[in-house]
Amino acid sequence: MTRSSPPFSMPASAHPGRIGLRVGSVDRLRPVYEDVLGLDVDHNGDTAVLSAGETPLVVLDEDATAPERPRDAAGLFHLAIRVPTRAALGDVLTRLDGSGVSLTGASDHLVSEALYLRDPEGNGVEVYRDRPREAWTATGERGDRVEMDTLPLDLDDLRAAATGASADALPSGTDLGHVHLEVSSLEASKAFYVDRLGLNTRNESYQGALFVAAGDYHHHVGVNTWNRRQSPGGSSRGVKWFEFVVPVEAVTALREALEGAGAAVDRVGDTLRLTDPDGIEVRVRPTS
Repeated sequence: MTRSSPPFSMPASAHPGRIGLRVGSVDRLRPVYEDVLGLDVDHNGDTAVLSAGETPLVVLDEDATAPERPRDAAGLFHLAIRVPTRAALGDVLTRLDGSGVSLTGASDHLVSEALYLRDPEGNGVEVYRDRPREAWTATGERGDRVEMDTLPLDLDDLRAAATGASADALPSGTDLGHVHLEVSSLEASKAFYVDRLGLNTRNESYQGALFVAAGDYHHHVGVNTWNRRQSPGGSSRGVKWFEFVVPVEAVTALREALEGAGAAVDRVGDTLRLTDPDGIEVRVRPTS
């Protein structure tokens, strides 16, 4: 008899590592990621790795034949690049002001401040900074949820915080803070990310959305059904995979939990590869 929920809890030290996107043209996207956002671009053949200093964040796999994501297909809502300071976020806004790239949004989420844009192929990108943890408000009967909201962001005040210290490139300490997906079913996504992958539910206050994380972070994965996507993205442009980086013993514990539940486990070297309900590959790899 198999168990329906593997007894696995994602360790609090786990965090997103990189995200892989299938794109039609690296050269078309490069100016936004390199010149505007300030990422370093290492373009080799059909692959480009976008990094902040020594930290790789995004892998672009070029496929000129890949079609655009169908309008009803699940996939990426946005990838979220987290900068370490408010001054660094102000520097990003200053670059955007002079770039011709339009913001699609700017929000105060209580736990963070965020800027939103789209790259030339329509991939959503968030750049944000966290407020200090002591400024977050715990909610829920057990205090295990975190209050979040979507309020207007004072862009003039953010511009005033810019120092120019990271005027040309994202600073050390920048990472992939979270990934937000458009999914076909919140219930199926919760069963995968919470019951199977062992993440914690952190916020369910937004209608049609769910935010989950390792430990007590506000969210490492967001999912929503706002645009009523109902089909997988398949081989179209957009997100191919993203990864969690975890202690090596957690990889073993997750594999054993999945095998104990009778689930198929795909391993490539030391990395586990799972597929979420909408066909997006989630990798779990050990800390290097």
